[in-house]
Amino acid sequence: MDIETLRLGPDEAGILQAADLLSAGALVSFPTETVYGLGADARNGTAVAGVFAAKGRPSFNPLIVHLAQTTQAQVFVEWSDAAEILAAAFWPGPLTLVLPLKEGHGLSSLVTAGLDTVALRVPAHATARRLLAAFGGPVAAPSANPSGRISPTTAAHVLAGLSGKIAAVLDDGPCTVGLESTIVGLTGDTPMLLRAGGLPQEAIEAALGPPLAQNSGPDITAPGQLTSHYAPAGAVRLNATKPKGNELYLGFGNMPCDLNLSASGDLTEAAANLFDCLHQLDAKARPIAVAPIPEHGLGHAINDRLQRAAAPR
Repeated sequence: MDIETLRLGPDEAGILQAADLLSAGALVSFPTETVYGLGADARNGTAVAGVFAAKGRPSFNPLIVHLAQTTQAQVFVEWSDAAEILAAAFWPGPLTLVLPLKEGHGLSSLVTAGLDTVALRVPAHATARRLLAAFGGPVAAPSANPSGRISPTTAAHVLAGLSGKIAAVLDDGPCTVGLESTIVGLTGDTPMLLRAGGLPQEAIEAALGPPLAQNSGPDITAPGQLTSHYAPAGAVRLNATKPKGNELYLGFGNMPCDLNLSASGDLTEAAANLFDCLHQLDAKARPIAVAPIPEHGLGHAINDRLQRAAAPR
């Protein structure tokens, strides 16, 4: 049965109401600098199960735990020198670290999909941090959209997909980064890139020194690794120099197109616009052709999302 989904403002009253709902085991969507997350108390198995149910998300796909500050992470995981370096450089920010769980961590096993590791992040978004501080605990939060569909970068995107299934959305306008966090695995001898995202790989490697290992295994060890993900309803064709038939054309750079990720060819602007452009084109119920995107910096993450959006379903 559908419930009324509240639309809360980012003022103190809205944040306290959102924190109270989380404490009561309800689901609350909130903004981060990357995308809107769908939050639940990470220690409450029933609440976390509600996240999977609302999204239609497969239970083998782990969730990211969001924290107000770095010191909270050390309560749940075995901290390492590499974790300290990356957290000092990039937290708060669009970086998620996967680390071995500590004994007696207290997180729901649904959060970790039964793995002995967990993904953690301290977001940079001011409203997200105020909510996390008011709640005072770990919040499991995947993107606030039906599983496999386009990620939400506005409260309207959240409500279009999940209205009636969650208690509230904390609305603080569009997300600035617009791509999910970069995920780095710190469970082996060499740090491994598990998902390209809003923090370029080059910046991480500059902080660590050695290059990141690349994940090539078939197992799902972190969010965002499903082959088909971030998908509009219609077909998506990549590296298209022009549209064919009735395709809508998503451009990049100075070119004629239906929508442009960045007319100036700026990858940061393109990343911030990607999901909103896909939502707008998806609403027209036609196939989508996408112009080539350079494969460097944030281009890695943009192309990763587009490849998953275009994958067979």
